[in-house]
Amino acid sequence: MTAQGPLADVLVVELGQAISAPLAARHLADLGARVVKVENPAIGDTSRHYDEAVHGLAAHFVWLNHGKESAALDLTDPADRAVFDALLERADVLVSNLAPGALGRLGLEPDALADRLPRLVVVDISGYGVGGPIDHKRAYDLLVQAEGGSCALTGRPGAPAKSGIPVADIATALYAYSAVLAALYDRRRTGRGTVVPIAMLDVVAETMGFALNQVLYGGAEPEPVGMGSPMVAPYDAYATADGHTVVLGTSSDREWQRLAHDMLGRPDLAADPRFARNADRVARRAELDAVLSAWCERLDLAEIQRLADAAGIGNARLNGVRHLAAHRQLSERGRWREVGSPVGPVHALVPPALGRGWPVAGGPVPALGEHTGAVRAEFGRDDG
Repeated sequence: MTAQGPLADVLVVELGQAISAPLAARHLADLGARVVKVENPAIGDTSRHYDEAVHGLAAHFVWLNHGKESAALDLTDPADRAVFDALLERADVLVSNLAPGALGRLGLEPDALADRLPRLVVVDISGYGVGGPIDHKRAYDLLVQAEGGSCALTGRPGAPAKSGIPVADIATALYAYSAVLAALYDRRRTGRGTVVPIAMLDVVAETMGFALNQVLYGGAEPEPVGMGSPMVAPYDAYATADGHTVVLGTSSDREWQRLAHDMLGRPDLAADPRFARNADRVARRAELDAVLSAWCERLDLAEIQRLADAAGIGNARLNGVRHLAAHRQLSERGRWREVGSPVGPVHALVPPALGRGWPVAGGPVPALGEHTGAVRAEFGRDDG
């Protein structure tokens, strides 16, 4: 095993709040990058104060910020600003998701930074990008999901819903993370960094691509179908005889044939031309859901899953978060670890994407300003 992660020589500066920039930076830390999280000395990252679920620490902050250093610097104070500028001059990456215009007000306008520090990779996350009628608006996950149409595909007809996880924030973080890796690779060829502007609305629009294509080319506005998909049928959650809920679905006409003939034992359904194509099945979703519901209600979950597996049909149990926390598929594959924190060891997941032989970075969750003195000493002045 190598002694260091693949990004061990990379210095990342994070000016981040909440989820998107902190998650992107944490993934870089997972790969061995040194991440210095610059926080407001008065309150720090706002996610520090969402709750006290993890022995007094906030669940969001613990999730998003282990493996980082925290430097509490007031960027409007000349002395702290000098430390920050020196830090940035040696950095490889700046990741930020501050409010619209905040970087410019701090004298950190991305294009000007690129001119001054040509090797720096600047990732500027915003809600709606620069230009257009709403570029000034604040953007939280729910707001961007709503603006981008995602909520209209979730829930039930007439009852739109936000996704239970912050998909706009998380998808934006993953685009930022992958863009940083591409920019660092490109810098080896060109010697220059770049500016990567990422708008959360653009990310949501990209993830809505199938629905956009449907309406762009004359299709009806997709309607939400709860646990199902408006584009595929049958594909939903069904109650079982022993009080559980099973999720079953098909992704192709061939799978439908296996579900009807092999799993349900209904060759008549498999041969029925009304259900031959996915578009036909979507149009008759209610009829197929009734058939599957009646079948599932007669069988226990284990038997349904046995029959589905034997037929090659995708299936899952509908779990709660507590079930996930105790899931044997995670524990038996060693997906849990412990990281340090100001309140002692806390649970964290092993990063989902690691190359074979890469070490797992295991840095702790930092207290607010825990590394300020060390950063000042290294990049400009000591506490005296």
